[in-house]
Amino acid sequence: MSLRVATVITRLEGGAGTMALRGAEALDPDEFQVTVIAGSGSLLPAAGVPTLVEPALRAPIAPAHDLRALRRLTALLRDFDVVHTHCSKAGAVARVAARRAGVDRVVHTFHGFGFHRFQPVYRRRAYIEIERVLGRITDLGLCVGTGVAVEALQRGLLRPDRIRTIGVAVDHSAPPRTAASRQHARRLLGLAPGDVVVGAVGRLTYQKAPEHFIAALAALRRPGVVGVWIGGGEEAARVRAQAAAAGVRVVLTGERDDVARLLPAFDVFALPSRYEGLPLAIVEAMVCGVPVVATAVNAVGDVVVPGETGLLVPPHRPDLLATAVAHLLDHPDRAARLAATARARLDGRHEIGALATALAEAYRAV
Repeated sequence: MSLRVATVITRLEGGAGTMALRGAEALDPDEFQVTVIAGSGSLLPAAGVPTLVEPALRAPIAPAHDLRALRRLTALLRDFDVVHTHCSKAGAVARVAARRAGVDRVVHTFHGFGFHRFQPVYRRRAYIEIERVLGRITDLGLCVGTGVAVEALQRGLLRPDRIRTIGVAVDHSAPPRTAASRQHARRLLGLAPGDVVVGAVGRLTYQKAPEHFIAALAALRRPGVVGVWIGGGEEAARVRAQAAAAGVRVVLTGERDDVARLLPAFDVFALPSRYEGLPLAIVEAMVCGVPVVATAVNAVGDVVVPGETGLLVPPHRPDLLATAVAHLLDHPDRAARLAATARARLDGRHEIGALATALAEAYRAV
C-alpha cells in the first residue's frame, strides 16, 4: 500500500519551492502519493503532483492567519501518513498541525534558518528556542548542506540521530555555457554580445541582500558592466530606484521559468546573501560553467571552496564583493579554471535522483 505524503511549504517558489517540487515529482508514484500544500507561489499550480492552496499559510507572523492555518491544516492532514514541511512558517504551523492530527511521521527540511546574526539578539534567541521545541515533535530533519546540519547540531535543534544531510536537486542536462548558449541567453535578456554581465538569481528579499549587489556594481566603476538579477520579490522597486540613483545599468527580469537557459549569459555569478542554506542557484550556475562569487554563509562553502571552485567574501561587504568580481573579470583564465573545477566536482552530485532516494528513505523511516 502506498504512503500518503503531504509536502507543506509557505510559498512554492524560489530555491526551496523548486526543491520541494522536484522532490515530490521524482518519487515513485506507486509507492508515494504526494500532495503539495502551499499558501502561495509562482510554481503553483504544480503540473506533476496534486496541489492544494491554503491562503491562511503566510510568511509574516500574523496570529489570526496562523491560527486559521493551524486549524485547517490539522483537519486536512488527518488523511496523510507522512507530513514533510519546508521553511520556517510552514515548518512551525504544519508540524504542530501534523502532531495534533495524529500523523505517523513528521519530516522537516531545513533549507536554512529563520534566525541569523543580523537579527536583534532577543529575536534570534526566540526563534532558536522555537526550533528546539519543534524538534521534539519532528521525527527527522533533512538539512540542505553540511553547514546547515552542523549548525542544527550545535544549536541542539534535534537529536543527532534525527539529522541527515542532503544536497540540492539540479538538472544536470541544463545547457552548459558555450559561445552559442551565451549568445542565445543574451538575446533572451535583450543584452548585447559585448556586454560584461554580472548576474544573480534569487528572490529580491532582505535575505539575498540585492542592495549589496547594486552597491558592488557601483563600486566596480565600469561603464560596460551590466547587472542582471533573475527573480522577483518585495524589494524590486527599491532595488530599481537604488540602481537608477547610482547610475548602474541593471536588468531585473522578475520571476522566470527559464533560468537554466539564461545563466550562460553571465560572465560572473555573484550572490551577496546575508544568510543562506545551500543555494540552488549557486549549484545551477556551477553546473552551467559560470564562475561564482558568493558570501561565506552557512552551507555555501560546501560547494564554493575559496580559490578552488570560486571566491567567497564576508556578508555585508559589497566592497569586497566588487573586488572579487573585478578579479574574475580581469583574469578570465583563472575564472575559467575555477568554473571548470567546480563543474567537474559537481559531476554525479546534487542530482534529482539522489534527492528522491533520500526522501524515500526518510518517509519509510529507514
